Amino acid sequence: MKKIAVLVSGGGSNMQAIIDSSKNGVLRGLAEVVLVVSNKCGAYALERAVKENIKSVCIERKKFKDDFSYNDAILKELKNSHADIVCLAGYMRIVGTNIINAYHNRVLNIHPALLPKYGGKGMYGHFVHQAVLDGREKQSGATVHFADDNYDTGKMIMQKEVPVFKDDTQESLAKRVLETEHKIYPLAIKKVIEKGR
Repeated sequence: MKKIAVLVSGGGSNMQAIIDSSKNGVLRGLAEVVLVVSNKCGAYALERAVKENIKSVCIERKKFKDDFSYNDAILKELKNSHADIVCLAGYMRIVGTNIINAYHNRVLNIHPALLPKYGGKGMYGHFVHQAVLDGREKQSGATVHFADDNYDTGKMIMQKEVPVFKDDTQESLAKRVLETEHKIYPLAIKKVIEKGR
């Protein structure tokens, strides 16, 4: 049984999808979420973790003198929880090189577009969906990839397309993409676990 730690900044719906999948979906018997770390103490994801009886920790960047010491504090929590895999679920920071090195090819991220399109700094949430609409794309989707120390440039694990309709708004497209994210993130984790066996 692989242990998953989730890094999150907001509501944590992708985190919830991973937790649900570990209980009664494709990750059942394969993985369990053992730790949730947020850089925002008011994040709803922390409440979700408490409801699920999963250890949750808030580690705010402003309490550390630099990025390295901040990421080192996260790394200590990951090691203490014996996490095998780290999943970023709406985590709005670059993961430190010290974490990437310690968890080589074991840090996963989900992005609400078909990378390499519509990725990079500033491309998150509604900004991505608006860019897709502005680009008059016929397809958008979700991508799970390995995280590296840049935005959205790591090796792809899984991708799924979502149609873009003529009357789509940011909100309607975001809703469809998020539903797809919830489906493919657990599948991508399963793929990584099975490949590592």
